[in-house]
Amino acid sequence: MKVLIAEDDVTTRVMLETLLRKWGLEVTTATEGYGALAALSAPNAPRLAVLDWMMPGLDGVEVVHRLRTRTHDGHAYLILLTGQDRREDIIAGLNAGANDYITKPFDPEELKARVEVGARVLALQDELSGRVVELEAALAHIKTLQGILPICMYCHKIRNDGESWQRMEAYIQEHTEAQFSHSLCPECLEQHFPENG
Repeated sequence: MKVLIAEDDVTTRVMLETLLRKWGLEVTTATEGYGALAALSAPNAPRLAVLDWMMPGLDGVEVVHRLRTRTHDGHAYLILLTGQDRREDIIAGLNAGANDYITKPFDPEELKARVEVGARVLALQDELSGRVVELEAALAHIKTLQGILPICMYCHKIRNDGESWQRMEAYIQEHTEAQFSHSLCPECLEQHFPENG
């Protein structure tokens, strides 16, 4: 999985990069907010990001906010890395759209656990999106009539939901994707057109 680290402090950035690579992740970096926003908005952007709260240009919260107001954020999982530990700051970061936060100085095991949670959430989102696509494809190809249909035993018209009667062909075409082409079965051909039999 590809991860973005957006951190202007060289020591913290190198430490984060070393740990994430050690855990088997593909790492890309940014040193300021506009670079982070560009990296997360690019095609094939990282879907997991660790964003420093305080950066030149845009801060991490503003990067999160701008990503969440766009429709193509790709369900990114965004973790704020912050020296802010006041309750109202954390709430502001989460309300801007961050999925999680971790405070500086960070504990490597806590960071690992939070990154793994993000990877699991993204994997579940991918699985769910795949299922939705499968269901939509199935629904596009399968439309079935279900339940009991009141049908006249003589003329074979069907009573619809509006309590009026309509021809069976019209009802079925209205409620399914079936198309009709009319023909004559051998019995009807013989009965109604004996001269052609």
